[in-house]
Amino acid sequence: MDWDGAVNAWHVAGGVYRMGRREWLTERGWRQVFDDGVRTVVDLRNAAEGRRRDTDPVVPAAAWADIDVVQAATEEPGDPRFTAVTGPYLNDPAHYTTNARHFPEKLVGVFRAIALAAPKGDVLLHCAAGRDRSGMVAAMVQDLAGDSDEAIAEGYRRAARGINERYRTHGPPHSRERYLAEAELAPLLEQRGLTVVAFVRRLDTRNYLLANGLSCAELDAASGLAR
Repeated sequence: MDWDGAVNAWHVAGGVYRMGRREWLTERGWRQVFDDGVRTVVDLRNAAEGRRRDTDPVVPAAAWADIDVVQAATEEPGDPRFTAVTGPYLNDPAHYTTNARHFPEKLVGVFRAIALAAPKGDVLLHCAAGRDRSGMVAAMVQDLAGDSDEAIAEGYRRAARGINERYRTHGPPHSRERYLAEAELAPLLEQRGLTVVAFVRRLDTRNYLLANGLSCAELDAASGLAR
């Protein structure tokens, strides 16, 4: 998506989109998001992450006045069961299963937010980089939409390439991230794309969400938007 200021913004499936931090959007970018039909932004970050940086554009709150912004974190920050596996944050699809196992209520909350938003219009999901928390939820959305294995793998790969390009031009935000040249990036993304597919096929999104408290009506609303 070419919304002004957006980083790593992509169409996922149906009426669902994904991107990196919403604070990167300019005022014009917010108008473009609205004009493309988005009426709800679901922030997958933990609340403490949602703050403007000095390098972000100055945007008046009126820019998104007609768009609901909903907080629906995918994890409990600092949970030792999680960080013992992932480190300080999720940055590898190999750990999506750990996230789903420890925080089913969080992922149900994300899809409940999508279901509630569906009657109003399209939904834009975002985390920080737009790669892993967004990637995990996007794969689940694509699973509900009936997408192929290759489409799901490619969804992850293009988002990982998108934020890698950001690191090339702007530098990574901290030492845990770095720009990867193509010779290193390509085989890594080939494997990680397959890992995303394996995660979501084992999970069986529909049954996972129902088993953990999402109602049939909510699932139908979220699935309808995904298609």
